[in-house]
Amino acid sequence: MARDEFARRRRQLMRLMGRDSIAVLPAAPVRHRNSDVEYPYRQDSDFQYLTGFGEPESVAVLVPGREQAEYILFVRERDRARETWDGRRAGPNGAARDFGADDAFPITDMDEILPGLLENRTRVYYTMGAYADFDQRVVGWVNGLRTQAKNGRHPPQELVALEHLLHDMRLYKSRGELDLMRTAARIGARAHLRAMRFCRPGATEYQVMAELLHEFRRNNADTAYHPIVGGGANSCTLHYRDNDQPLADGELLLVDAGCEVECYASDITRTFPVNGRFTSEQRAVYEVVLEANRAAIARVRPGNHWNEPHEAAVRVITQGLVKLGLLKGRLPTLIRSGAYRRFFMHRTGHWLGLDVHDVGDYKVGDEWRVLEPGMTLTIEPGIYLPAGARGVPRRLRNIGIRIEDDVLVTRRGAEVLTARAPKDPEQIEAVMARG
Repeated sequence: MARDEFARRRRQLMRLMGRDSIAVLPAAPVRHRNSDVEYPYRQDSDFQYLTGFGEPESVAVLVPGREQAEYILFVRERDRARETWDGRRAGPNGAARDFGADDAFPITDMDEILPGLLENRTRVYYTMGAYADFDQRVVGWVNGLRTQAKNGRHPPQELVALEHLLHDMRLYKSRGELDLMRTAARIGARAHLRAMRFCRPGATEYQVMAELLHEFRRNNADTAYHPIVGGGANSCTLHYRDNDQPLADGELLLVDAGCEVECYASDITRTFPVNGRFTSEQRAVYEVVLEANRAAIARVRPGNHWNEPHEAAVRVITQGLVKLGLLKGRLPTLIRSGAYRRFFMHRTGHWLGLDVHDVGDYKVGDEWRVLEPGMTLTIEPGIYLPAGARGVPRRLRNIGIRIEDDVLVTRRGAEVLTARAPKDPEQIEAVMARG
């Protein structure tokens, strides 16, 4: 991402905040897996969005209208000994030179400097509750100023949720963001193609997962979330994570896997037959879900509201469940009563961006949000028919199907970012036949 993109975002946020305010954003802390082993570090999404600075133990401060410096970074100092163990640090000089900070200081000086920046500011924009330890420090700084009010030091009067401004900004993707999301979608689609070509009876879920991970890493992408690779009965568990079972002839495999490129995510689900050929029963259910996927995408366009794609998917799936003999009754009554939820129990999509389930309100007041160009979302209808479900005939048991695409709202309609991942049954079978 170009450096001026981050500067533009900071300027926009500061205009929204007003000149008598201040924003404080901490970086994500390092998390320990066990003992002295750390989880791979991933920057806080809000911090990343405004700074592009990937190091922990950092704090960004925005002070609109301050003559000396509006954008300040507190970062770790250069340390030859620690850098030998953990890698190079930018240090305060690098934070200013390479990441556009107007001024930068060692993180160890923050308790001395930051209270002075808070002084005489009416509002503090801060996301309370994300990092409990840092919450206490912010409250401590403000309370410390209050105790010195008699000495002429004026504390902020309001603590305002930063996410109300910042998360609405993040909902609209720029050209640079969309370039990264298209790259993540392209890599994710290739990974799903690779999984299809590899899959065969006798392989295991974890071997398929290995193919996905190989494709991600060979393109310098990370996983956006732990992949779901569920064969047979496991395809009916929405958040299946074990990925350790063998794949049997005649079963379906549901793969939900996406990657991150510079923190921007793709989120793709495809379902395909382990042996490369759908049975007639599997195909009948699959075509209902595919029709729902396409009907929902057709409702992604400017001026439509957020729930319209879900309503379209629900209608198609309810009709399909009646045709399959899994529901009985009049379509409007079945939809109104939510009878379909026995077999389609989740929403049809979510916002997508720096987070897989990205930020942004789904309603404005009591009304569904209207879709606008630059918004990105997933479309992911599904049908799940576990063996233990009442009224599911033997021929349909353990069929779990979800088809998920990443979709951009454009000026004229929608762009399916994940179109390179096959979802037509004939196309899937042709890909798998070639191996």
